[in-house]
Amino acid sequence: MVAFRGYEIATLVWIGLLTSACGEKRSTWHDQSRHQVQFVTVEADVRLEVLDWGGSGRSVVLLAGLGNTAHIFDGFADKLSGQYHAYGITRRGFGLSSHPNDGFDEQRLSEDVLSVLDSLRIAAPVLMGHSIAGNELTAIGTQHSERIAGLVYLDSAADPTDDYTELEALQQKLPESARNSLEGGGRPAPPAPSDLVSIRSYQDWQKRAMGVAYPESELHNIFDTDLEGHLTLGRYKAAARTAAAKIRAGGRRRDYSTISVPILAFSWFPCPLRIRSRSISRRMLAIVPQSKRCIEQIQAIPEADAKSSDCQRLSARH
Repeated sequence: MVAFRGYEIATLVWIGLLTSACGEKRSTWHDQSRHQVQFVTVEADVRLEVLDWGGSGRSVVLLAGLGNTAHIFDGFADKLSGQYHAYGITRRGFGLSSHPNDGFDEQRLSEDVLSVLDSLRIAAPVLMGHSIAGNELTAIGTQHSERIAGLVYLDSAADPTDDYTELEALQQKLPESARNSLEGGGRPAPPAPSDLVSIRSYQDWQKRAMGVAYPESELHNIFDTDLEGHLTLGRYKAAARTAAAKIRAGGRRRDYSTISVPILAFSWFPCPLRIRSRSISRRMLAIVPQSKRCIEQIQAIPEADAKSSDCQRLSARH
């Protein structure tokens, strides 16, 4: 599963640049994942795709990042199903869920999740969300803590209303090698035509560029393929880009003070703070006050030695 918000946005851009020059015929493909698929009506003329990986124990409901569908959790959800009952929801505007013109504000999206819980009679689940799904997690946690057992933020504790000007200015004072290291080596180059020959070749590019690849089922929800297996522009992508823009515009200021259930938050960055962008809200930074010291001390490290490992070492020291 890709945990980088910047890469999510880049993926949406790259998808928008692709053309269907490889052909318009679609290959026959069958999803081999062991999940069950159902559709839940959450509003008039709006149905959401829900994946059910089965399992026993407490329910865990997975919410994808921006531009992804619930299929992004194939493989990951299988690991949960040994101890939990894993579900995944594809939000409106993406994949096989409905593509309405509205309903992309934080409040409506969180109500969609609650409607799925009601329809499937999922009681007191743990909600686990990646990236932009932090909006839904926080809205439900602040308004309906009694409906859930806990929240897990997967690189999703950013606040969409925060001003990071000061933080980004501080980053610019770092040596270039340190900035690149802290940014995960910089953004990867877009896929070349040879990377679009097949699903497998695109997965190979993802592994080279980001270290991980999307599940095959997720890629089939992003791209169409012709009879030769070449990737083409997915028929939902223009609508998905519009939905993504509306979701970004509909985020609200985060307030964790009224959430009464346990919270577990992960950030991919090795330091307590992801310096480049917005992984951790300033209202959550109180739990990692050493972050600023980590940044400041990296400035004093000679450029040749300023690696992410130094950030880890400094964090441990403080």
